[in-house]
Amino acid sequence: MQHGTERDAAVRGRSVLITGASRGIGAATARRFAAAGARLGLAGRPSDALAAVAEETGATLIPCDVAEAAQVETAVARMVALHGRLDVLINNAGVIEPIALIASADAAAWGRQIDVNLKGVFHGMRAALPVMQKQGGGTILTVGSGAAYNVLEGWSGYCASKAGAIMLTRAAHLEAGSRVRVLSLSPGTVATDMQRAIRGSGMNAVSQLDWQSHIPAEWPAEALLWMCTADADAFRGAEVSLRDEGIRARLGLAR
Repeated sequence: MQHGTERDAAVRGRSVLITGASRGIGAATARRFAAAGARLGLAGRPSDALAAVAEETGATLIPCDVAEAAQVETAVARMVALHGRLDVLINNAGVIEPIALIASADAAAWGRQIDVNLKGVFHGMRAALPVMQKQGGGTILTVGSGAAYNVLEGWSGYCASKAGAIMLTRAAHLEAGSRVRVLSLSPGTVATDMQRAIRGSGMNAVSQLDWQSHIPAEWPAEALLWMCTADADAFRGAEVSLRDEGIRARLGLAR
């Protein structure tokens, strides 16, 4: 099992950009990478919550709507301007809304979900890949979901966007070259505000899960840190699942 200090070394002093870090997995990841000594940038739509995480972690706050390609390009360029390079991009921004049946879903909200969850990942990859290829290396991580593989009532947009995101990971891996690492993480159900929205919807079996069955946000944060190391290279172009007990044991994560 790889120890935390070894994982820390993989990002210490490295330039790391995280999207959607105002809460949940993104905020926990910002804290974990900051503790490891990464030079952080947090890209997201301005909010008090995001500003608080940036202040807590010493990160650079970069206003950015991932649905807008130009804003993502600017965020990547800002990291390069600050640190001379971008070593890690974590595509974490995502939304669960709308939770609705297809026949009654709001078209604009459904489209926004695709813009954030799928196009946002594409925009990140499109902006980061040439930078990493030019500098001779880097890592692109995307927070995926088991919803990419298992359809759920009321989650048409979420399932479709996450299925598209894993295909983007495979495509980027195919095009990235041997020096740029591209991986995805399927964290399972995590005790975050997103799960509270799911629970409040009453839609499908996930909303009925016992809260104690959800893992803490610190677990996917630790997994993302590990995915920056060569120990995770077997998963390049593929997805790490935190539902896998073998992966949890490998990372030292247990209840």
